[in-house]
Amino acid sequence: MVDSRDELPEAAPDREVELDTTGLYCPEPIMLMHNKVRDMRPGEVLKVIATDPATQRDVPKFCQFLGHELIRQEALEDSYRYFIRLG
Repeated sequence: MVDSRDELPEAAPDREVELDTTGLYCPEPIMLMHNKVRDMRPGEVLKVIATDPATQRDVPKFCQFLGHELIRQEALEDSYRYFIRLG
């Protein structure tokens, strides 16, 4: 995992897909992530924006279980951001 102060690795693909789950609570953010990755290809990056603190636990587990790489995780003042490279 890349520290939140670092930029995305230079090998990041041109296409980055954003999923905004602001205001949604468990299990909705993870359900929407499952739906979104179905439309994506391996190597593409999914940027997830969330406000549910449970995503700090759920997103890394989602990645580990499905073989995706959590390349960056940020905890901001009022939201969380995750950058996931699809495996």
